[in-house]
Amino acid sequence: MAPDAQSRPNRRKVREGVVVSDRMDKTVIVEATERVRHARYDKTVQRTSRLTVHDADNELGVGDRVRVAETRPLSKTKRWRLVEVVERAK
Repeated sequence: MAPDAQSRPNRRKVREGVVVSDRMDKTVIVEATERVRHARYDKTVQRTSRLTVHDADNELGVGDRVRVAETRPLSKTKRWRLVEVVERAK
């Protein structure tokens, strides 16, 4: 990131998840799971969101654990870009 990114008031969201689909060109689907407390019942529940991520080099495969960041709209549904590959699929 640029040096002035720390001073920017709204930092871009960063998520970590697992690649579940790599069938498109330069695009992958990443499932990001977050744990939140239920407002009424105080039980911890998992919420899963499917993020459409830009993968310019087609380097990702199904099962890879990746870190992605929010970015400007790149297509109709694509609003995330690859930051780093945390772990390759075995």
